[in-house]
Amino acid sequence: QVRLQESGGGSVQPGGSLKLSCVGSGYDRRKYILGWFRQAPGKEREGLASINSDGVTSYADSVRGRFTISQDNAKNTIYLQMNSLKPEDTAMYICAAARASLIALQTHWLWDDWGQGTQVTVSS
Repeated sequence: QVRLQESGGGSVQPGGSLKLSCVGSGYDRRKYILGWFRQAPGKEREGLASINSDGVTSYADSVRGRFTISQDNAKNTIYLQMNSLKPEDTAMYICAAARASLIALQTHWLWDDWGQGTQVTVSS
């Protein structure tokens, strides 16, 4: 059973930074792509970034240049470094896994497993 556990969310002022973590278990990392999504009330779930076990990354245009996805495979953990945060970044941030070698970030319905989410709030 795939399990994903996020941490690191919180409240931050505009322009600030935050780093999220997601610890995973129950899967063969080599066969899965891991990624970060977010969802705000009333909005569609949005794919932000993904990374495979070799470190190949993909980013949504909305966060490219501000957010960075990374991993520590020895710790079975992926990270999302978020810089220059804006109020519109406020959302529940969710870690996800897909048993695939290639998958589009915006096709959230195709991803297989999800964490519980960690709330990020950006406000003055």
